Amino acid sequence: MSGPLLPGAAIGVLGGGQLGRMLTLAARRMGYRVHVFSPDTDSPAGRVANREWGAPYDDMEAVRQFARSVGAVTLEFENIPAETVEELSSVVPVRPGPRALRTTQNRLREKEFLKGAGFPVAPFRAVPDRSSLGAAVEEVGVPAVLKTAGFGYDGKGQTRISAPEDADAAWDALGGEAVLEAWVGFEMELSVVAARGTDGSFAHYGAVRNTHDRHILDLTVAPAGVPRGVEDEAVSIAAGIFEELGIEGTACVEFFLTGGGGLLVNEIAPRPHNSGHWTIEGAATSQFEQQLRAVCGLPLGGTHRAEPAAMANLLGDLWPAGEPDWPSALAVPNVSLHLYGKKEPRPGRKMGHVTARAPTPEEAARRALEARGALAGTREPTAES
Repeated sequence: MSGPLLPGAAIGVLGGGQLGRMLTLAARRMGYRVHVFSPDTDSPAGRVANREWGAPYDDMEAVRQFARSVGAVTLEFENIPAETVEELSSVVPVRPGPRALRTTQNRLREKEFLKGAGFPVAPFRAVPDRSSLGAAVEEVGVPAVLKTAGFGYDGKGQTRISAPEDADAAWDALGGEAVLEAWVGFEMELSVVAARGTDGSFAHYGAVRNTHDRHILDLTVAPAGVPRGVEDEAVSIAAGIFEELGIEGTACVEFFLTGGGGLLVNEIAPRPHNSGHWTIEGAATSQFEQQLRAVCGLPLGGTHRAEPAAMANLLGDLWPAGEPDWPSALAVPNVSLHLYGKKEPRPGRKMGHVTARAPTPEEAARRALEARGALAGTREPTAES
């Protein structure tokens, strides 16, 4: 690709979920055409795209045809076979790039990259088979977390080991190559969503505070409310990771903030992230427009936040008694609703989110939780309770 891809051009998106949907909406608003490629049809992203390609990721003929139909490719889902990305890269630019994808889709490779590059991580050991787990537990200590090496998300593929005798059950629950990580007693979880352009420029949204429920992100509050030095360090580490991996596009670095004020990198997501959804209403340029700009070789947009914001996920658990009470939720001041177009609500499935803006982070969080509670006719606890 010589020069930037301008409005009117077509971009390709690997994956048909909600991240692809929100990227597609941002791209179409700016005059781009979008082709979505995934094994599914009538997907959330496919419904708003110009064209939906429904084929397995290992269908190389379909992959080549898809690549020839667009000017650049990005992704909303990192668990793409490496061979698919390599094939695409031989035809069209793929951003964030094969190295970032290969590193981050495998926990062991990711941890080894971070440690080798000097970024702070919790102690860990590779566990290629059951026979090596005992020694790993002895070296790392307990409690610890055993995680599958590849293809895990939203807390899936991991189990806690509280005592050495738990090792057999933990291995049986996962049953494959794994990573054992020391248990981190953290004060809070933070993330930094940022973007890096094709010219090496870097733009970030600062550090945000995340809380989880059942290992699924529940609430994000921006700003995080941490000391300036902690936020600056988190942004600096994120910028270093982007540079080392050569990321072009939007990505997220997740952190644990320990009780002593130290930061440990938890994981890297080489794509827009759930904790950045608040940027759609809350920042001058959303994380999705930022991804589009980077993928197309355009200048990155501003990340100014006019006021604090909060995002609360809407899971399928809200639907057991029927359709949620949308009017009551939207009666809460400065609340915006996003639904992802998924057909079937299931417990734990991300169906949408609400964003709230307010003069303070605490009030933004309260409004987001109030709106979500109104959907089910309940009052949720505030972020402080």
